[in-house]
Amino acid sequence: MKGNSYYSRRIHSLLGVIPLSMFIISHMLTNFSAVEGGAEGFKAAVKFINGLPIVLVLEIVGIWLPLLFHGIYGLYIAYQSNINTGQFQYGRNWAFALQRISGVITFIFVAWHVYQTRIQVLLGNISYGDLGATMNAIVTNNLYFFFYMIGVVASMFHFSNGMWAFLVSWGITVGPRAQRFSSYVWMIVFVIATGMFMASLLAFRGDEFKDASAAVETLRTLANIG
Repeated sequence: MKGNSYYSRRIHSLLGVIPLSMFIISHMLTNFSAVEGGAEGFKAAVKFINGLPIVLVLEIVGIWLPLLFHGIYGLYIAYQSNINTGQFQYGRNWAFALQRISGVITFIFVAWHVYQTRIQVLLGNISYGDLGATMNAIVTNNLYFFFYMIGVVASMFHFSNGMWAFLVSWGITVGPRAQRFSSYVWMIVFVIATGMFMASLLAFRGDEFKDASAAVETLRTLANIG
């Protein structure tokens, strides 16, 4: 049983790093095009990504299924974890606790974000060209904007701290000096990536992303619940 748990955790770790890196990088660059190029720049970036050969198959096999396993098994790990920050209040123990908490938040956030965007496209409720207007409908709702900000911070922390832990557990960063240097690197990654996503959220709130199409108005109604 212990052996099975060891290999399951290894697979969980590996399937978090590779697909999550792909997911974050592609989303970060695509969304940041809204900052650099406005509505038209974002639309062009979305068109480019979704114009790649067999992109849906690549997403399902290379990102969504691995992330689904990582997320579900991660919830199981979080449920079993003994978070004892009250007894041992030092940095790494707090990072361990926050990794589990941020993992749960990230799972909920990513699932809901995919439902509001990608799933709506697959259901035919909106098109890829409507995604900018869809994001405008979402983030101009202050409740969702706050939820997305929390989700972004949690996701970027979970990724950055998870990468630090991955390098340690796989024997890549050995020794205090290498691990300390790695912590600085991933702290910088956390700050830059979080800043880029936050800038994108603010850009999506701009009036140029509004659209009057019926499909987006339907989703706007969904986004404005509460």
